[in-house]
Amino acid sequence: MSEAITDAAASADRKTPTWLIATIAAAFGLFYAYAVWNALGNLIQAAQLPTGLNGLGWFIWIFATLFPILVWAAVFTLGYRRPAHHLILLMLTGLALVAVFWLNVVAYTTLNTASLLS
Repeated sequence: MSEAITDAAASADRKTPTWLIATIAAAFGLFYAYAVWNALGNLIQAAQLPTGLNGLGWFIWIFATLFPILVWAAVFTLGYRRPAHHLILLMLTGLALVAVFWLNVVAYTTLNTASLLS
């Protein structure tokens, strides 16, 4: 019984170093930033079309730009107090969510291009 209490107290004292959390968050942040940059590039390209974008087109591309930022912030908020391997798994799960969302956006905008233009 006393061993369990000392083990729990010892594990509570061990915190993940801040430099490790920052390194993990920054490394995964680069992948999230790539998704943002890709969506922003497609938004700029679609906005420069002669017909322009309608409201739905603007909404889809702006949300596709903001979604990876929101997911990274949520995952970081959930994981920065946890052990490093939990943070890595959360970041990887969030990145998978962003990838699936991005595939959905690409599929929708490819198949329904006419409905996004003015």
